[in-house]
Amino acid sequence: MRPLRPFNFNTSAELFPAAIRKKKRAGFTYRRFGTAAEAVQFAMEQLPTDSLNGAYLQVEEARFDQNGIRSLYESEAFPLPRRPKPVQTAETDADAA
Repeated sequence: MRPLRPFNFNTSAELFPAAIRKKKRAGFTYRRFGTAAEAVQFAMEQLPTDSLNGAYLQVEEARFDQNGIRSLYESEAFPLPRRPKPVQTAETDADAA
C-alpha cells in the first residue's frame, strides 16, 4: 500500500449526487464548495445516508466515493470542527436491550 499524498482541504471541490433512477428527485443536487473541507463536512453532517451512498466528491482530478469522503472527514488533518458523536449512556444501552 502506497502512502497517500497530503490532501489540500483548501482546494475548491464539487459534490455530485448519486444517480437515482427510481426517484424523480435526488436528495440533493450538484453543489460547488469554496474548500474541500466544507464539502466533506456538508456530505458527512448534512446529507442523508441514502444521498451520500453513491455520491462522489471531485477535488481537482481526484474523485472520492462515500468511503473516501468518510476517510477525509475522519482524517487527523481535517481542519474543521466535527459534529459531536452521540454519547452512549448506561440508560441508553439498557433501553436498547
